Amino acid sequence: MVYRLLSKFFPRKFYANYKSILDYANIRIEPAKFIGFILLFGFLLAWAMAFPASRIFELNLWGTFIVAFIGFEVVVYMWILLSVDAKAKIMEKALPDALQLMSSNLRAGLTPERALLLAARPEFGPLAEEINRVGKEVALGKDMDEALLEISKRVKSTRIEKTIALIVSGLRSGGELASLLDNTAHNLRDQDFVDQKIRSSVRMYVIFIFAAVGFGAPMLYGMSSFLVDVLTKILGNVEIPTTSTFAMPINLSQISIGPDFVMKYVIISLIITSILGSMALGLINKGEERQGLKYVPMLIFMTLVIFFIVRWMISGLLAGLFSF
Repeated sequence: MVYRLLSKFFPRKFYANYKSILDYANIRIEPAKFIGFILLFGFLLAWAMAFPASRIFELNLWGTFIVAFIGFEVVVYMWILLSVDAKAKIMEKALPDALQLMSSNLRAGLTPERALLLAARPEFGPLAEEINRVGKEVALGKDMDEALLEISKRVKSTRIEKTIALIVSGLRSGGELASLLDNTAHNLRDQDFVDQKIRSSVRMYVIFIFAAVGFGAPMLYGMSSFLVDVLTKILGNVEIPTTSTFAMPINLSQISIGPDFVMKYVIISLIITSILGSMALGLINKGEERQGLKYVPMLIFMTLVIFFIVRWMISGLLAGLFSF
């Protein structure tokens, strides 16, 4: 009851979209309960993170809470999207073998319904579950073409949707379905081969972006932040006499930006750069930005570790020179 009540605060514009991805992810929980749960859990988790973070890093409490709450909701939503895409990828990979197996069953003299059921091998994973579900629906009296079209509503894959539409067209036209399935399986394998060649050709761009984001950015930020510390200390000790008989080409005034502000700026910049770099990796490597979100934790950890290591090394080498 509480979860359903909380779900009413969720924007109606996104409720239908959330419901659809829950169906795609095969999460058999009432959408209102699921949304209410993540809202309540996100609220409590955001407060638990905001209090210590605001005191340790001297941040605004409400701002930290809002960022943590929105971040948690985005992470949950992206996790569901990635699980939807993973399910679709597994099914797409197993689809050619299933089509070829169904074709062999048809050539052996089985009916299309029986040939489809015998093509559901356990190693096909989610695809086998969908085929078995279609078999149950057909056994209960549902037309096979309608049961097959229902798969497109449970799997978010354009390739599977087009393949099912082609199979349904062959069933309704009464053509030679076995040859159609063989040709479709062959074309899907050719398409996978082309996709692999494309990914191998852009691998150099992936390596360059990963090196720039994971190594180049934290090293440059580490050296520049140390330089800011040096300049702040040196210029802070410079005393300019109030009375002078000559005009100076530069004007030295009090420094209003401290090392703490620079450190916060660098850390935030590295996190944002890691997120955008991961999305760029996903777009180049997989064709979708969200496919790169799985690299975000690794890149953020790597960039921050390298940044602090570079600062520690430079401080150890040059601290004596600048009397730090």
